Amino acid sequence: MELAFTGQVIEWRGPAPYYFVRVPEPESADIQEVAAMATYGWGVIPVLARIGETSFETSLFPRDGGYLLPLKVAVRRPEGLSEGDDVAVRMTVRMAS
Repeated sequence: MELAFTGQVIEWRGPAPYYFVRVPEPESADIQEVAAMATYGWGVIPVLARIGETSFETSLFPRDGGYLLPLKVAVRRPEGLSEGDDVAVRMTVRMAS
């Protein structure tokens, strides 16, 4: 399943700060339709994602009925991303084998 959306970089403060892009509701609903075939446990969904010129593998975190796409420093730094930035995301949900 391939998806494209725009979202805002948000910071989640915990023991260490984490940065995410919230997957919009329509795309989250599409993901939920295949979640049982994609998750490897705890509701996380493996994806291949691309922001700008940076491609990366990660897992979506379920949150408040939707999903959060984590943005590591290795993604934020080369793309110059900070909290509050709007980003265009292209993403492929990886199905479990």
